[in-house]
Amino acid sequence: MKWAEIAVHTSNEAVDAVSNLLYEAGASGVVIEDSREPDLEHDTQFGELYELDRADYPSEGAIVKAYLPVNSFLPETVNELKNEISNLVSFGLDIGPNSVTQSEVDEEDWSTAWKDYYHPVKISKRFTIVPTWEDYERLSTDELIIELDPGMAFGTGTHPTTVMCLQALEKTVNNGDEVVDIGTGSGVLSIGAALLGAGRVTALDLDEVAVESARQNAELNGLAGQINVRQGNLLDVYDGMPDVAVANILAEVIVTFTDEAYRVLKPGGLFITSGIIAQKKDEVKDALAASGFRIEEVMVMEDWTAIIARKPEAGGTDAEILSK
Repeated sequence: MKWAEIAVHTSNEAVDAVSNLLYEAGASGVVIEDSREPDLEHDTQFGELYELDRADYPSEGAIVKAYLPVNSFLPETVNELKNEISNLVSFGLDIGPNSVTQSEVDEEDWSTAWKDYYHPVKISKRFTIVPTWEDYERLSTDELIIELDPGMAFGTGTHPTTVMCLQALEKTVNNGDEVVDIGTGSGVLSIGAALLGAGRVTALDLDEVAVESARQNAELNGLAGQINVRQGNLLDVYDGMPDVAVANILAEVIVTFTDEAYRVLKPGGLFITSGIIAQKKDEVKDALAASGFRIEEVMVMEDWTAIIARKPEAGGTDAEILSK
């Protein structure tokens, strides 16, 4: 089936009215590209990383998009829509640029075209991330392959914060270690830990969509029996004592549970944190130190930071901080 993308460039105040007109025209949903969006503070309850490119948004007002099936009634529908939008002026609404454009989208191309830009990527000495639809042969016997189908909800596993976490896990996870992945998302870090030989791996996320995605990806990699995926906020539903805890979430979230991470870790255990923008690095380091951790390594990639911190062995000096 072919679909027509109807894009209406209007004012911010007319977005709701234009959206309603698109629904009345037969759209089952709308997409809103608001010029103000890059400057807003977003909900971070799941610890997502927001990277909004201003180039993806109009310089003023908003663009409201909807998709209608291409049929013999479409031209009449679009013309009527244009008249109704123009008529909003009579209700005292500023309709902004009031441009209506139309383009055709093939349903199959629409849902799969993005896959053309996602290929196998070697991200560390041992790890390579491979999309499920790509054929790939190992370059060496010790190469570890993580298969992912990111779908529409999660990234491809190649963001700098994820890459640094996998590199940190590669340095620190030993055979039989217990690992907890806090804010697992697609489950890529849990999969990485399991492939490195970890014993019990627990993947936690508050978002039920993430939980389902992580379960599917664990199964895709043949690790469903080794990775326990659970829904819960941070460490609330975790009952283990890990050798390694990893959290690739926002700095603002990390600083809220460093005490809890310290409490659950085994003496000598490691806490790997990432998702930290450069401006927040010292804030996270201070929170880790205040909880008793020793900073062992600070990793930097592009504008992002990852920190490997250790809970001292019994009798260790919690206040010892290694400058990086």
